[in-house]
Amino acid sequence: MMHVPMSPSCEDRPAGPAGIPWGLVLEALFLVYAMAILIHLGEGPYVRTLAITFVGIVLEALPFMLTGALVGGFIEVFVSEKRIASILPPGKFRTVFLAAAMGMVFPVCECAIVPVIRRLISKGAPLSAAVAFLLGGPIVNPIVFFSTAVAYRMDWQISAIRLFAGYVIAVGIGFGMGALFRKTPALLPNCLGQGPNGCACCAHDYAGNGGKDSRLLEALTHAAEDFFHIAHFLVIGAFVAASIQSSVDRSVFLLFAEFPSLSMLMMMALAVALNLCSEADAFVAASFQFTVPLSAQMAFMVLGPMLDLKLLFMYLGVFRKRAIVALSGMTVVAVLGATTVLRLFMG
Repeated sequence: MMHVPMSPSCEDRPAGPAGIPWGLVLEALFLVYAMAILIHLGEGPYVRTLAITFVGIVLEALPFMLTGALVGGFIEVFVSEKRIASILPPGKFRTVFLAAAMGMVFPVCECAIVPVIRRLISKGAPLSAAVAFLLGGPIVNPIVFFSTAVAYRMDWQISAIRLFAGYVIAVGIGFGMGALFRKTPALLPNCLGQGPNGCACCAHDYAGNGGKDSRLLEALTHAAEDFFHIAHFLVIGAFVAASIQSSVDRSVFLLFAEFPSLSMLMMMALAVALNLCSEADAFVAASFQFTVPLSAQMAFMVLGPMLDLKLLFMYLGVFRKRAIVALSGMTVVAVLGATTVLRLFMG
């Protein structure tokens, strides 16, 4: 959705500590995995099932990804971080509650939200509010709400549960991070400074002095770049989901059905590994609705937008390591706790 041009220091496909391009490594591993799955399945009904499932997930999710990219492109060009930051007055208790819901007005997916919260903090927003927006924004927004309902055949209850769980977890962890790092810094020193364009790492002028036509073109360009960037994550996620359902014996899923906690942990691990965009992950989760319980599907949809591999690497360029450990640990525990409560009520 909201695309933020960045210098190599906050590249959205970041290198690891040794300069390894982990995004390319992930894609290479996916190609090896895909070839191994296709060779294993061979010819016949399994491949047809994989193809039908894969295409169905992708085609259902693409319109929402495109909508999200367009909305984000226009927000990127026509709405400045200064305007967003003005909504979050520092030192206000209600700011955290407001920040967790800001995605309803400024829908930003997790693919671009990390640089945005860095600038919010540099403009005076408290850490607790920035973290609440970081975790809540990709879930608590109208595009994700509607895409989740469509993925589950217009089941608005599931959309509401996902939105509510995301909001409550975002608020709770926001307050937790604010309290934990009240006296110790959570951000890296180079993320607190201001560059000539309002951010130490981003060489982009958000004020925009061009005419309406040029700014419209810029918004569409941002939308196109963001769409093509996140589309490959959907392809990887859809193929993995389709291959699991096509190649894994049904008795394995029966085992998960007997041990719901195990299925929740499996789906949470899958959410972290797949790097899906929040507008598309519901379609992958819905493809498991006849194999794992709803609580496990919800764990996948809530954890993924808050914590996945690409986010972890992006956090390395923003937060200190102890802050990353604290944020990741609280997120995993909170999602597991919330979905366990859901399992007690809905299965």
